[in-house]
Amino acid sequence: MDCLNNHGKLEKTLFHNVEVDYCPECLGIWFDCDELGLAKDAKDEQLNWIDVDLWRDKSKFDIAKSKRRCPVCRIPLVEVNYDDSKVKVDFCKMCNGVWLDRGEFKQIINYLKNKADYEILHHYTKNLAVELWEVFAGPEKLRAELEDFFMILKLFNYKFIVQHPLLNSMIENGQK
Repeated sequence: MDCLNNHGKLEKTLFHNVEVDYCPECLGIWFDCDELGLAKDAKDEQLNWIDVDLWRDKSKFDIAKSKRRCPVCRIPLVEVNYDDSKVKVDFCKMCNGVWLDRGEFKQIINYLKNKADYEILHHYTKNLAVELWEVFAGPEKLRAELEDFFMILKLFNYKFIVQHPLLNSMIENGQK
């Protein structure tokens, strides 16, 4: 495979326990279908419950043609905004591969951490209901969906303890 920035051949490497293709010169990374989600999950297990879904919110959908071509299919890529972040990823509609330029993976992880913090505190019930529904009808296997559901419970417990130490102490000690 060739670098999408015309720097020569891509090399294989393990990136957060996922074998990806990367350019040693520009440090761009090619993720085959589902590899971006696997790398995100391996990087931070507390983000497992947040799915990598480039097409989730159709109302905020912003797509543009990219000058790059898929290194697998050779068709033109499309540029897609990653959720509400400022990161634009190059995406192949045919093989579902994703190209990230240097630093974009870190930007996505930081964005997801901030989003997860907000979602756990402000939309806890909604997210819990969504994850519970995904246990029965989600895109992942049953075990992965259950892990996502229990991760939300665990994260909420941690955030509750930090934000309300006195109340948590009273609950633990059975005081009124």
